[in-house]
Amino acid sequence: MTDIQPAFTLDAVVRRIFDLRGQRIMLDADLALLYGVETKNLLRAVKRNLERFPKEFMFQLSKVEWENLRSQCVIANVSVQNRTAGFWSGRRRSPYAFTKHGALMLSSVLNSSLADEISLLIIRSFVWLRQAIPGHKDLAAKVAELENARHALRLHSSILFRQIMHNTKWVFERKQ
Repeated sequence: MTDIQPAFTLDAVVRRIFDLRGQRIMLDADLALLYGVETKNLLRAVKRNLERFPKEFMFQLSKVEWENLRSQCVIANVSVQNRTAGFWSGRRRSPYAFTKHGALMLSSVLNSSLADEISLLIIRSFVWLRQAIPGHKDLAAKVAELENARHALRLHSSILFRQIMHNTKWVFERKQ
């Protein structure tokens, strides 16, 4: 058994798991990094084996979901080792999200020497999250409350910005 690189600790994997569409998911680029392959090669392997990845194992994020996830990670100052600026901004398409089962299925389609060890680490990470979160229901409720407040503030600031732009335009038009 080979040693897993220090960056691939349980904590490093847990930080790469997000809640989306009522499921815990991992993004294609994060999984590619963990499995030691390029994202494009990971996606090629998936496309060659699509029958192994039904929609409950994998889906592509909508543009809105991708923008929301990016903004959440920037606001939360999520910094994951080895994540480059290209990961966030250089993509032409929205990433694919893999559920726990999809992330594990990847080990069977990738020819990576670390695949078995990474799969075990991914399983442990999802299990740890499943056990940790229910123990903190009050914290989860507070996070949900903060998410709702953040959303309301974004809407309010967007309205205020439009009003300011409208008023500024009106003032400049009157001066002419």
